[in-house]
Amino acid sequence: MSDFIFETTPRAICRFGGAQELGKLCAETGAKRAFILSDPGLEKAGLTSGPCASLRQAGVDYLLWTGVQADPPEKSILEATRHALEFGADIIIGLGGGSSMDTAKLVALLCGKPQNLADIYGIGLATGPRLRLIQVPTTAGTGSEVTPISIVTTPTSEKKGVVSPLLYPDLALLDAELTMGLPAPITAATGIDAMVHAIEAYTTKHKKNPLSDSLAIRALQLMTAHIDDAVSANPGRAAREAMLQGSMMAGMAFANAPVAAVHALAYPLGGHFHVPHGLSNALVLTEVLKFNRDAAMRHYGELASAVMPDQRFSNDAEACDAFIAFIAAMVARMPFAQKLRDVGVAQSDLDMLATDAMKVERLLINNPREVTFDDARAIYARVL
Repeated sequence: MSDFIFETTPRAICRFGGAQELGKLCAETGAKRAFILSDPGLEKAGLTSGPCASLRQAGVDYLLWTGVQADPPEKSILEATRHALEFGADIIIGLGGGSSMDTAKLVALLCGKPQNLADIYGIGLATGPRLRLIQVPTTAGTGSEVTPISIVTTPTSEKKGVVSPLLYPDLALLDAELTMGLPAPITAATGIDAMVHAIEAYTTKHKKNPLSDSLAIRALQLMTAHIDDAVSANPGRAAREAMLQGSMMAGMAFANAPVAAVHALAYPLGGHFHVPHGLSNALVLTEVLKFNRDAAMRHYGELASAVMPDQRFSNDAEACDAFIAFIAAMVARMPFAQKLRDVGVAQSDLDMLATDAMKVERLLINNPREVTFDDARAIYARVL
């Protein structure tokens, strides 16, 4: 068996209603001044009130900053950092989806050790120390609460990543109660995003290992079994908890066994057309699975057996095709856009998208099959 290294967030608490304990958990660290990053939608929905009240009750001063933007641009991260420094924060809390948590990671880093974002894009270039960091996800999708990655939109609309063990938070606090009112389209898109994390971690060419495999399989089992309930008119608590825990497990998996072409092709859609990340992944997922079929046949077949345990397959090809059909059908019944043209992409944009996708080399190298410019453009064209 090959050697491997596995890293993750050192502590995770999964508890319905657990966000009410945020203040106590902060106080236990010795923190006195908490800077909370969230977005206006969460504040309007009332999801920030409980965590903030718990901080007051625990005697922890706090500043709630709701300026987080989707696909966080550099200027938003720098603005948040300035506010945190002016407040004198000694702990950073990310409360929200992937954008809030990704922003929180970099604010904690930049407050602890000033450095230029442009100098730390890539793997292992960031330097510490950072401030203490707690992540509280309000969507089941990005898994950012257990990953060492923060994605930033540059001034040229490229998505670039800061990847460093410093970005693992000290604590991930998973409270499915915060996700109970999530609209169905967001639940669907973020859920598919998490499934992509699991699928790509399981099929990645680099750093795939027994722990990441186990987490990816269990994550995919949980989420495929519960996503239809989660996007229904009256989702149950069990479905919400399963999606949130599955998202975390998928995050743990891909933090160690990195994602590939689905994400590489999704990034330009977010950067240029501001398509939410989960939806970007969902739009290209089926065609990338088909593209990878021959190279990933055995692994897709293994995933078929995991998510369809009652079915029997005569060979890898049959199992692989069944898995691709299973995922395609699931994506097709989700309540979100199904074509690129539905999110504003035109035929004339395909060259630009393919060009930018080819720049995401750190992910493309993980794909089971090599992706060329022509391949990327053809995938976009089939989804148009």
